[in-house]
Amino acid sequence: MGRWRPPPERSTALITREGHDRLKAELDVLWRVRRPEVVQALAAAAAEGDRSENAEYTYRKKQLGEIDRRVRYLSKRLPALKVVDAAPSDPQVVFFGARVEIEHIDNGECRRYRIVGPDETDAGRGWISIDSPLARAMLKKRLDDEFDAELPGGLARYTIVAIEYGRIDLD
Repeated sequence: MGRWRPPPERSTALITREGHDRLKAELDVLWRVRRPEVVQALAAAAAEGDRSENAEYTYRKKQLGEIDRRVRYLSKRLPALKVVDAAPSDPQVVFFGARVEIEHIDNGECRRYRIVGPDETDAGRGWISIDSPLARAMLKKRLDDEFDAELPGGLARYTIVAIEYGRIDLD
């Protein structure tokens, strides 16, 4: 009997056009390219004989399971996502898809973020999930507004320095 865990919090089903296209492309590559390659390698490994001591067979089975798991997830997730590719009616307010520059009030450090869906976050590029504490704290704020964000390191105060929509680049 396993340990009971509460169900995970449902993530927001929003995504940018670029994020949706990337997930569709990933699903296509997994289904049309990677899976057939692994199935062929698995068949070759199975033809070698004794499967109980066949590391290649075991590895390919595991690899196929991982591919199938990701394909299943993407097949269910993609239809549930809502693509947001239009700028909001008021571009002076922080909403989904915004590129926001914020300044930490205490130390003056400026950072730039883009608010994206949970399926396309990338910390290295400054793309944060709309479900993150920082993004939730800055939603619906305007230029020069101050806000508090409850982050893992404690409470932090920020000011909105810039808000930008429009041209989509892959930063």
